This record gives sequence, structure tokens and C-alpha cells, in this order.
Amino acid sequence: MGGVAFLFAGQGAQHPAMGVDLIETSPAAAEVFAIADEVRPGTSEQCRSASKEELSQTENTQPCVFVHNLAVAVALRERGVVPAACAGFSLGEVAALTFAGAFDTRAGFELVCERAALMATAAERHPGGMRAVIKLDAAQVENLAAQAGEDCWPVNYNSPQQTVVAGAPDALQTLDVLVKEAGGRAMKVAVSGAFHSPYMAEATCGLAAYIEAGHAPSPLLIPVLANMTAAPYPADPQTASDVLANQVSHAVRWVDTLHALQDQGIDTFIEVGPGKTLSGLVKRTLSDVRVYSCETAEQVAAIADELA
Repeated sequence: MGGVAFLFAGQGAQHPAMGVDLIETSPAAAEVFAIADEVRPGTSEQCRSASKEELSQTENTQPCVFVHNLAVAVALRERGVVPAACAGFSLGEVAALTFAGAFDTRAGFELVCERAALMATAAERHPGGMRAVIKLDAAQVENLAAQAGEDCWPVNYNSPQQTVVAGAPDALQTLDVLVKEAGGRAMKVAVSGAFHSPYMAEATCGLAAYIEAGHAPSPLLIPVLANMTAAPYPADPQTASDVLANQVSHAVRWVDTLHALQDQGIDTFIEVGPGKTLSGLVKRTLSDVRVYSCETAEQVAAIADELA
């Protein structure tokens, strides 16, 4: 048997009633929610009862998805499921780093709240959106994005036949037409900005300043593969800080990340947090692997029992 990797869900996977059943079944998960409520009162209730519209606002999405991600991961660890490596999609990378020891729960949650605020501000100053383009390979999408305008960038390489493009609204409308003409399909992503694009440069600067002001990551206990490089986070704290700050304005190389994990001997992937998006991307990218989605107390118990 190979190793296990935890994959931490990203923004766009949020939904009402995220993870609160874990509070009753896992002391470790309950502690995550409690710390989140101390830092940001009402976070647990927002996870429990907020509408889809409320949860789609970046300032709410990122803290809520982070706490759900981390709660599921610690609940699995509590049941004896310990990963050999981790990766997180966009926002999920902060939860992966926190789980792996770069930050304690409080510091990780404070970081993600700062990240959300910075990205929301950048999105307000540079309005934009994102499209998931399917049925076309990455090279085709790169070509179409270049045709759509200078404010249009491929940013998330999700699977061999799915690439997400970020950009200005008019450029994305042009892209929609070009994708349809090319035989593909462009779908709006449930986010409020052109994330992982140059529109987030100001967020990168703000995040770098925040990290430098006494919030640098500690050495990792478990390898975490970085979105920006598809390679393990560097051991040097300054270099790791640079990678973390730049992540918000650079592409997510998810296909390369999954292949890198498999090359390291990972054959079991557990998506922790809301939704099944990452599980689907694994199935469309890799073969001969086991894939699980885990977001409820019942799923935690079933996966822990199966892998015991």
C-alpha cells in the first residue's frame, strides 16, 4: 500500500451547513470551531446557517471553508488517519499548511481572515471573474485566453480537460464565445474576483507585509506541495513566506501537483472539506488511485474504519 494525501478544498466548494456535525463527534474538530469563534465571532453559526449568497462573499467564504477543512483533517487524524503529504487548492493551501504545522490553529485562521480581506479589496479595485473551461486542453485554453484580451489569464490547471481562466468581465465574455466556437464549454466559477491573476498583485503585497510582521510559517511536520510550483514548500522560512504571499496572484498548478504526489508514492487521496470538486479532478487526472471525499462526521468514521 502506498501513502495517503489530504487534499484541502478551495473557494467555490462552499455550501450551507458545513461541518458543524463534527463539533458533536470530534473534540479536535470542536476545538477548531471554538478557536475560530474566538477570533471571528459567529463563524460556526455562519458555517451552520448562512445562505449560499452570504457564503459566496470572499470575506465569509475563506474563513468558513478553512475551518471546515481543518476540522475534517484533525477529526481524521484523531481517528488514526495520518497523511504522508498534503496539498490544498488555493485557499485550501493555508489549511494544509496549518494542519502540517506551519501555523497553529489560531494563527492559521487569523492569516486566512487577513488573506480574505486583502483579496476582497483587490477584487473591488479590479473587478473580474473566473471561468472553468472544459472539453479543451490547457494549450487550447491558453491560446483562447490570449485571443480574448490582455486582461485574461489561465490561472488554475485543474485537470487535463479543465483549465480555469480569470480576467476582466468583457474579456471573459469574449472568451465564452471563443470557447463555444472551439467546441468547449465555459462555466462561471462561484467566486467574487479574478483570483490567482495579476489583479491580485496588491493582495500579494499586503500578505507579504502581514507575514513579515511576525507571522512567518514554522517548519513543516508533513510535506505540503505548493500551488505555485507543484513542489514541496521550501524549508527556508523566508522563501516559504514568499511562496505563500505570491500564491494568491499566481497560477494553481493542480495537475502537476497530483502527478508529483503520485510520483512520491501516494495512492490514496482524501479530499477534506466541502464538496467533491478535488475528488473529481483526481479521478480525471490520475489512474490506479483510491479517492475519498470527506466532509461529515459519518464520512470521517467510515474512511477511518476502511483505512484502519
